[in-house]
Amino acid sequence: MKILIAPDSFKESLTSIEVADYLREGFKKADKNFEITKLPLADGGEGTVKSLVAATNGEIKKKEVTDPLGNKIEAFYGILGDEKTGVIEMAAASGLPLVPKDKRNPAQTTTYGTGELIKAALDQGCTKLIIGIGGSATNDCGVGMAQALGGKFLDEEGKQIGYGGRYLKDIEKIDLSQLDSRIAETEIEVACDVDNPLYGKNGAAYIYAPQKGASKKQVKKLDKGLRHIAKIIKNDLGKEVNKIPGAGAAGGLGAGLSAFLDAELRPGIEIVMEASKIEEKMKDVDLVVTGEGKIDGQTCSGKTPVGVAKIAKKRNITVIAVGGTIGDDAEKVYEHGIDFLYSVIDKPMTLKEAIDNADKLLIKTGYNLGKLINAKIK
Repeated sequence: MKILIAPDSFKESLTSIEVADYLREGFKKADKNFEITKLPLADGGEGTVKSLVAATNGEIKKKEVTDPLGNKIEAFYGILGDEKTGVIEMAAASGLPLVPKDKRNPAQTTTYGTGELIKAALDQGCTKLIIGIGGSATNDCGVGMAQALGGKFLDEEGKQIGYGGRYLKDIEKIDLSQLDSRIAETEIEVACDVDNPLYGKNGAAYIYAPQKGASKKQVKKLDKGLRHIAKIIKNDLGKEVNKIPGAGAAGGLGAGLSAFLDAELRPGIEIVMEASKIEEKMKDVDLVVTGEGKIDGQTCSGKTPVGVAKIAKKRNITVIAVGGTIGDDAEKVYEHGIDFLYSVIDKPMTLKEAIDNADKLLIKTGYNLGKLINAKIK
């Protein structure tokens, strides 16, 4: 029996690498003769760098960058096994957890550090970049990112604006003439799993800025700033960015990456699965085991388990999805290639108990599934 274990992380509990390790341990405990390949995955958010580095035998790199408040921190990025593809999580440099709760203010935070990570990957010789843009602390439309790469955003006096969303309203001219020349020769894909426009009631400011510390008054000002820079982008760069699906992701970083770096925004799970070469790793596989922390109706909307299942069904491979929790409308995943759902929770327990014992629960889950498979074979 050849088994591919390809899960996402269990958010706030275990990385996808740990989930795969514990499931494998359980399966091997049930039958040491199982041939198991691990392929930890992600959907473009937290864990994307580590999962792709692990899947491709790549390398994690460390880099001192600017955090959202302008302080120096050590961040990380990855170089994949092909030695040509860099993978970046913007949250490693510009993420909300990097800002203390009492200092969260998207009018002041910058994506400058994300630009520094991009530059670091280019310095390593990368000709392709994968950028995950979940979990940001910012609302600057990626201006800080572009400033780190040589872009200039000038006010009416011809001076470079400051850092943070509050300065977007002051931009009168965008000058990319001194942007890092290597960008033009680099393929850039942005892993994005939201489709919010840049501005408006469903845009970056109104939907996400309150989570980052913005007051109602600030939200209105930030939205005006995003509307303003969209006009400048159209005038100076000839690009309409507002309605690009995902333009409003990460405080408008989606729009900024598209406008300033000519990046392509795509569903994160598609990018990750292509980079990990999952189709090749499904050759001669008898069973695929995938999963995530909570499996429910939302799993059908571009989440890892369904993405994995769609590929497995091309080869008519049975798919089991393991979840920390099986939630509302989870049965909908059966329409998307998943054959069996299994919750790791084996008795009544609190969320804290489930998180604290996730390793043991996953090992037991792998063991029970292994026993079930062998019983069916016999």
